[in-house]
Amino acid sequence: MPVGYEVLAIRYGTRITTKAESYLNYQFYEEPDSPIRIDYFFWLVRGGGRTVLVDCGYGAEPGARRGRAMLVDPVAALAALGVEAAAVDQIVASHAHYDHIGNLHRFPNAEIVIARREYEFWTGPYAGRLQFAQPTEAPELAYLTTAREQGRLTLVDETCDLAPGFELVVVGGHTPGQLVAQVAVTGAGGEPGAAVLAADALHFYEEVERDRPFFIVSDLVGMYRAYEVLREMCEDTGRLLVAGHDPDVLRRFTTRVPALPADLAELVVDVGGTGRTAP
Repeated sequence: MPVGYEVLAIRYGTRITTKAESYLNYQFYEEPDSPIRIDYFFWLVRGGGRTVLVDCGYGAEPGARRGRAMLVDPVAALAALGVEAAAVDQIVASHAHYDHIGNLHRFPNAEIVIARREYEFWTGPYAGRLQFAQPTEAPELAYLTTAREQGRLTLVDETCDLAPGFELVVVGGHTPGQLVAQVAVTGAGGEPGAAVLAADALHFYEEVERDRPFFIVSDLVGMYRAYEVLREMCEDTGRLLVAGHDPDVLRRFTTRVPALPADLAELVVDVGGTGRTAP
């Protein structure tokens, strides 16, 4: 597997919730409820002459309306990292919830890559049903169709080699076409490895470690199967599992990006960096 991509996790938002609000049928576990923090990330992948985002965060208005704090505007965070929105080559949309595609319109030159069954579901007859639609924003879903009409939307079936060492895998579960990305990185000792960007196939590490599904689910069997796929992807030494919303990402991966402004320095971690702790 080729090496050399820089993979940054950018924490742009946060809120406090509870375990009972986060895990499906939490009462089944017969454990006391407790508050937990949920963080919101997107991911920047650079290397091989390309700049790729995996997701792009929520927009300011939908985030505020839903009670989510915005720690940094995603486009401003990218600018501080030396990336202008117009220079982003591709955006991998892991799925179509508001906190993952809310800023697509701000990247006018980017090819948008999304699972075919994800796109077809959200442009199909069941997308408007409340149990599915609550985590989405209608204008953002409509923008996917606009991008397709512009020739900027690429649909992925089961797997896709986006670039050498950059693979996409459609797993479903959380949404019909939830996908994960496996990106080649250089390991802590210089050895080849890979960052597995789970996005919302894994909100919290506890889901895969204790087999506890998240509460937003389109296919429960598919969600359990996604956990199995993530375990298999991370069996080999050097595979780094990066959860989509877990504050523990900032503990497991400790390499910071130098020379960032103080208000951004603690929000960005290099998930392939040599300063990471053992997952």
